Amino acid sequence: MFEAADTPALRFLAENGTYRRAASTFPSLTPVCLSSIATGAHPDVHGIPHLVWWHREEQRIVEYGSSFAAIRAAGLARSLRDTIVDLNARHLSRDAETIYEALESDGLTTAAINITCYRGRHRHLPTIPGAPAVNGPKRFFFYSLYESDRTGAPIAVRNRALGSIDAYAAAVGRWLVTRDGFDFLVYYLPDYDFASHAAGPDAAHEALARSDASIAALMDAAGGPDEFLRRYAVVVCSDHGQSHVEEVARLEADGDLVTASNRAAMVYTDRPRAVAERFDADPAAGIVLFREDGRVVVRRDGDEDDAILEAVPDGRARAAAALANPNAGEVLVSAAPGYEFVDLAGRSHLGGGSHGSLEAADSEVPMLTVGLGEPPASITGIKSLVTRYFAEP
Repeated sequence: MFEAADTPALRFLAENGTYRRAASTFPSLTPVCLSSIATGAHPDVHGIPHLVWWHREEQRIVEYGSSFAAIRAAGLARSLRDTIVDLNARHLSRDAETIYEALESDGLTTAAINITCYRGRHRHLPTIPGAPAVNGPKRFFFYSLYESDRTGAPIAVRNRALGSIDAYAAAVGRWLVTRDGFDFLVYYLPDYDFASHAAGPDAAHEALARSDASIAALMDAAGGPDEFLRRYAVVVCSDHGQSHVEEVARLEADGDLVTASNRAAMVYTDRPRAVAERFDADPAAGIVLFREDGRVVVRRDGDEDDAILEAVPDGRARAAAALANPNAGEVLVSAAPGYEFVDLAGRSHLGGGSHGSLEAADSEVPMLTVGLGEPPASITGIKSLVTRYFAEP
């Protein structure tokens, strides 16, 4: 990826930095992963369990955006509020401190563009009347809906298939860098993931080139690549990987509630072993997890052995943390290679790409650091890496 001819900005950063493959979290789904990056913790601490989950206290489904049809199935207004506002305001645990909160406590100026997990200490009003206010970083830009400053950036959602989200981020990023308007910036470019879902992880080269151009825009705003690195240390990473979807399945559990999307599912049940054993015969179910007598139980194809987790990145820690999340189901299912679970509306990415499982294709991410020392082995290590950097004299 970093060596490609059409990614000169990434190649420049790679030539000046340190690279490794790192582990994501589980489920390797965007709201879970971005919450892990922002808080430096797995789901047992931050509390975000999946793209879709059962809110036990409120006795309802929470749907963060598996598909537009799934959002409509769960209730459009409620799902939009869950995704945009309540993920941060109510669902993200107060026991988890975000990187914005940590750095702002030390008097630094933090900024974020289009990131889903954004909880900070500054109140922001929406650009659309009637939408609720939110608390984010001092400099906060969220898909044109929340904008702490007037930047002249184009509307973010005008044509996502052609890269309008990343183009919006590039315009805002140029504005911020030109003014040296932050100590810390999270610059989220999701259009490559969108294209990979549609076409597959090996067929989204144009989207990656556009993402690279968005990174180059920051360098240009600083006066060129060398000046950019003179001013800023950098972390480049993905929140998850993707794998090809060759078959789809609807996961069912004999009357128990199943919340499924992409390549991970949860079952809310009072009979976890019976449910897990039933999945032995389901070809779509790969690694199946539940807790029994205080320990993590791991099944795959009828075999029960926690050594199964040794074959996937950071498997033991990620599995244990996912099960310990108080909002998770009692049984967690990581899809078998090639499979995807349909969402609430029966939608899938058949023929394209997906993620969410424990498997390496979904769970290994590129991790590149420039000016920060060795890159972390997990996305949960980014927060501590950054806070140490700012703490150094």
